[in-house]
Amino acid sequence: MDDERLIALFDGRRTDAIEEASAQYGTYCKSIALNILRSEEDSEECFNDTMLKAWNSIPPEHPSSLKAYLGRITRNLALDRLRRKKSLKRGSSEPLQVLDELADLVPSELDIETELEAAELREKLNGFIEGLGAEKRILFVRRYWYMLSIEELAERHGMSKSKVKMQLLRIRAALREYLKKEGYL
Repeated sequence: MDDERLIALFDGRRTDAIEEASAQYGTYCKSIALNILRSEEDSEECFNDTMLKAWNSIPPEHPSSLKAYLGRITRNLALDRLRRKKSLKRGSSEPLQVLDELADLVPSELDIETELEAAELREKLNGFIEGLGAEKRILFVRRYWYMLSIEELAERHGMSKSKVKMQLLRIRAALREYLKKEGYL
């Protein structure tokens, strides 16, 4: 079923919208949550929360890509859940370390005065990512969106861990320069 028909089910408040969306995007969303939370049980709960949030937000929202919309909800909910868990028990957390790697480039609380400026920054970041070569773009997105570990990236890309770290360091340096040039740093 295509996204428009799925969104129409949500708009019509049909309960089968949840079943259809789960069948179509459940594996995708659960893998995002699992990469962040590292727990099958937590990722399942996160996905259930995603479906509830989608049910409550469509309508009035009308996403152009339901997959991206559900993925973003899942990622945000998983990060919130991880932050809560981390505050309860102090310790190392790979996904939060991933966010720390970018913290000095894109602060967590942006001092952007208007929504227009936030959209402009998002557009600039997307432009930077699109300008990367395919391998670097995939590496960057897998690390900073899907939050794969260095070990997972090294295995998937057939690289050593040190090479993955170096590639990511260079990409972040290029991003820093790009954002300086664009007036964001």
